[in-house]
Amino acid sequence: MRVWPMPSCEGWRREREIDDCHGGPNGSGLVTHPRMRGVAFALGSNLGDRREALRLALEGLLDGGVEIERVSSLYETPPWGVEEQPAFLNIAVWTRSDLDARRLLALAKRIEAAAGRDFDAPRWGPRPVDVDIALIEGEVVDEPDLVVPHALLAERSFVLVPLAEVASGFIHPRLGRTLAALRDARPLAERRAVRRIEGRGWYEA
Repeated sequence: MRVWPMPSCEGWRREREIDDCHGGPNGSGLVTHPRMRGVAFALGSNLGDRREALRLALEGLLDGGVEIERVSSLYETPPWGVEEQPAFLNIAVWTRSDLDARRLLALAKRIEAAAGRDFDAPRWGPRPVDVDIALIEGEVVDEPDLVVPHALLAERSFVLVPLAEVASGFIHPRLGRTLAALRDARPLAERRAVRRIEGRGWYEA
């Protein structure tokens, strides 16, 4: 796991919007820092060197200040939504971060853009990399361009299988069921189509 240096006082004021860098709120002498909490991402790629694209996306999360705790095995999965395209490689990653949901989304979009993703391409089409926020610990978001937990999480074995590998006991805040239970509720044939091709040791930070 990469260890990040403590930002300067001015950095906290500018980037994290704390109350008072030196004296704390209302001169209390206590500094309010953002709360680190768990964040799960689902990543996929079906263009170019798919494995390398996923590795670089994980490096992008690290470079954006996200601490990676657990990375799933590497899975090959059939395309979803639009079937006439190459198979995907999919992973899930459990991380910790103090970034809020909007900044996490901005980071995910920067990683996708750096990989060459065409944001004007048809929905669910081929892409060099896809970085989705699957879950944020203790947070539910319902905005036009961001829904957390991911709106289709419970319908996708290619997300649930790797995600349950890194956070099986996490309870979906809307559905009240663990990720393992949601995975097991998917049709058996669908789950079997999510084929593990490399174990969890495939990635090392």
